[in-house]
Amino acid sequence: MNTSPLLPSIIIGLLFFPSILAQINRQYVVSNLCPSPINIFLAGEVVANLNHGDRLVQTDNVDASYWYTDANGGRYTGVGTTRAGFWLNNYELVKDAGQINTGMKVFPENPPTLANGTCAAAECENSNCTDAFIFPPPSFPLVGPNSPPLHFCGPAANITFDIQFCPTGVFPPNSGIEIHPLNTTKCVDVRGAQFANGTPVQIYDCNGTNAQKWFVVRGSTKVQLAGTNFCLDAGSSPANGVGLKIWQCFDNLPAQQWFFTNDSRIALENQGQCMDLTNGVQTNGNQLQTWKCTDADANQVWDV
Repeated sequence: MNTSPLLPSIIIGLLFFPSILAQINRQYVVSNLCPSPINIFLAGEVVANLNHGDRLVQTDNVDASYWYTDANGGRYTGVGTTRAGFWLNNYELVKDAGQINTGMKVFPENPPTLANGTCAAAECENSNCTDAFIFPPPSFPLVGPNSPPLHFCGPAANITFDIQFCPTGVFPPNSGIEIHPLNTTKCVDVRGAQFANGTPVQIYDCNGTNAQKWFVVRGSTKVQLAGTNFCLDAGSSPANGVGLKIWQCFDNLPAQQWFFTNDSRIALENQGQCMDLTNGVQTNGNQLQTWKCTDADANQVWDV
């Protein structure tokens, strides 16, 4: 299911302006300048995983979706992310309610020379930036220059746009996201907010504290407690019924190497064990466990 935040009026526009769209041959050059690999999403789907310094070159003739990443506390749905949108020769950045997970910069390559200040770069590096909408605009105009945060570059039809993630080379501060079972009032929680090796990870009423804020992305991932160097850890011998805890984060440690699946399970990579709500009990203090991954097991479905 495509959960990308599309613009309804843009989709309507697609129906009424096929001749215009047929002339648009949009090329995007997407660069990862962030300090770690990131997933690149377009229209709610992962189109690439880019290492630091890598680029993706992609050509499309329809602009109706957003580019974004779920790195640094963003969600795979696009919620809580900085994202770039395009429609014909218009372009914009969006930050949800002022929140950003990465800095972004969008600019046209070799733009036509215009005297009215169009074709400028759109850039947002922090939550206070002014060159981004705090929610997607209801529509894009089809013609004519616009004022930031809605940008315009024309009249050329075939413009290449550069999209840079983390143009300054670092992630902005981010408070992380909650992880829920099939109950949005309950959260994955570090017991007693004790950020120390071996502290149990449990289910608890959501309370907005740092003990319930995590970094996790779709695909191969650590599940890291935001603002700390502690990760969700399954121990040296994960098996049915082994309790989960936090531990100092280490690279390439099997006990901390998870895979967040498209059907919303958080599984240890190549071990057949999943993060599991013990006995399905949502009572505060119930420690989470590893258990054999099973299709359609509600105790192993997690929402972010």
